[in-house]
Amino acid sequence: MKKQVPTIKEIAKQLNISVSTVSRALHDHKSIGLRTKTRVQELAKQLQYEPNQTAIFFQQGKTFTIGVILPELSEAFFSAAISGIEDAAHKGNYTVLLGQSHDSVEKEKQLIETMKKHRVDGLLISISKNTNDYSHFEALRRYNIPIVFFDRIPKIPNIHYVACNMINGTVQAINFLFTKGHRIIGMINGPEKLPASKERLDGYIQAMTKDRLKYDPALVVNCDLTTAGVIAATEKLLTGKRRPTAIVTFNDYVALDAVQTARKMKLKINKDICFVSYANLPLTNYTAYPPMASVEQFPYQQGQKATETLIELLQHKSNGDTDNSNATYYKIILESQLVLHE
Repeated sequence: MKKQVPTIKEIAKQLNISVSTVSRALHDHKSIGLRTKTRVQELAKQLQYEPNQTAIFFQQGKTFTIGVILPELSEAFFSAAISGIEDAAHKGNYTVLLGQSHDSVEKEKQLIETMKKHRVDGLLISISKNTNDYSHFEALRRYNIPIVFFDRIPKIPNIHYVACNMINGTVQAINFLFTKGHRIIGMINGPEKLPASKERLDGYIQAMTKDRLKYDPALVVNCDLTTAGVIAATEKLLTGKRRPTAIVTFNDYVALDAVQTARKMKLKINKDICFVSYANLPLTNYTAYPPMASVEQFPYQQGQKATETLIELLQHKSNGDTDNSNATYYKIILESQLVLHE
């Protein structure tokens, strides 16, 4: 026969006192005398009583759970970000509930509904590459669930976010290629509507035109970041009228696919064509042809800072600060850094 889980009612019955007295004694309430408090706590220990966390959370109006939605945990960038998130959450006594959108807008929307039903206190989100309708984020405002976005940030006014300066990172990458003598520089960018793609393009145009070079739109190709998309983008650049001698790619994964495509086209890497990228992933240390340089985006620090920001927002919420009419929105930008692999 299954042993029944001990409850507050059972403790109250054995000691012939009220349930409310037992509850206050277990929480060291000052209104309960030392003798009663000791009797209750000793019996609770003897019965191996454990408090009902769900009931406690319901009473407090919080679950001490943070929801995290990101595109792909298999990507080293997001794995590092999760480490930063979990470390900061653990320090703040929060549990992390994780979901992957797999770059699907519908999956992203489903995850938000699931997180909402699980009564998460707040959300950390890095949007999918295909997300350009932000109504599902706006809807969360009605439920007073704070959100902090990181890395991939939607173009919505009045939001909290943590990101890396991709414009400055791109300028660093282009300037590095200038020092190597390159002047015809291509770019394999992400989906056109992805804010991160626009930031990279803005940096590219800024750096290229600074030295009186003309911006050539034909040298920038957008793709869906799949292997097939990268292959098509690389072939388009390398067979165009102005073949680039260097290409800046959206991230290190794109660089690896682009390198393989260039090799199949019989081009010599770092001689006929060079690559510079973003993310500075550890895996590039184990490839035969890593990008010459990669822009470090500090994923661990992004995840850590985003979590600390969310916990701070939740503390304000607990203190009764729910009026957003005069709210200050956290817009935290980490400076990127170009890391050379030569």
